[in-house]
Amino acid sequence: MASDLTSPGPSSTDAAVPATPPAPAPAGSAPHSPHRLRFGLIYGALGTILVVAIVGLTVFATRSISPAPKWSTWHPKGGGLGAAHEIADHVSQRYHLPNGDQLVDVIAQAPSVSPSTGTVPIHFVAVKGTKGTGTPNQLYPVSSANSVMYTLCGLGPSCEIATGKPSVQRGLLVRREILELALYTFKYVGGIDNVLAFMPGTAGKTAKYIVYLRHSDVADELKQPLTTTLGKKVPLPKAIPAGEIRTIDTKTTHRVYSFVVAQAPQGDLVFVLAPVPA
Repeated sequence: MASDLTSPGPSSTDAAVPATPPAPAPAGSAPHSPHRLRFGLIYGALGTILVVAIVGLTVFATRSISPAPKWSTWHPKGGGLGAAHEIADHVSQRYHLPNGDQLVDVIAQAPSVSPSTGTVPIHFVAVKGTKGTGTPNQLYPVSSANSVMYTLCGLGPSCEIATGKPSVQRGLLVRREILELALYTFKYVGGIDNVLAFMPGTAGKTAKYIVYLRHSDVADELKQPLTTTLGKKVPLPKAIPAGEIRTIDTKTTHRVYSFVVAQAPQGDLVFVLAPVPA
């Protein structure tokens, strides 16, 4: 019974043997820590993240202080054909004759013709090849989804410019306006690959020339601000700067065509365009 309540005393063989103390570290050496490498990796990763964050903040701040220039100070608020109507109104109100009259009104619509039976859509544009250059005929599908058609009307009986006399300078200003219409359209109306613009006719004759521009024709101009291509202020016919004249001629002279409307056997209407010699 007493053995359950008391423990036998320690024997001489059970006495604790003192542990041998560890050898002292060499003079000048740091104590070894098993977590030292792990902490070093963590601190290194945090340092990298901090550097990346600082670089990103610097880039953001730089862009905020000096943002890339806008393509234009004005842009349409809508989309699709509604945006084309806005562009037509905005651009046409900026062009004037020396007497102060507006140069032309601009009508925006999907590619179509309007015979007496009603509006009929145009489904293709066929551009005739140029003789002697080896340029083949080219056929492009057009529709309300990928094309906009502008009609420039000078408010005369045949949509000719109602006042003043026709001149080379006035025709150049008309082509400047067409180029500006096309640039705004390609920039702000999604999915548009083709712009067709009817030039005003002459007294007693309906329009017989059309400017046909494709998105790829002005790809470089769409990458730079509009004022780099065309000056901020629209000039009068006799005051177009030489630099603008070169740009207008380069982009539009060889894209002016005479046109007829043909009907394919299956009924599709086709604008057939023939290059006009410069």
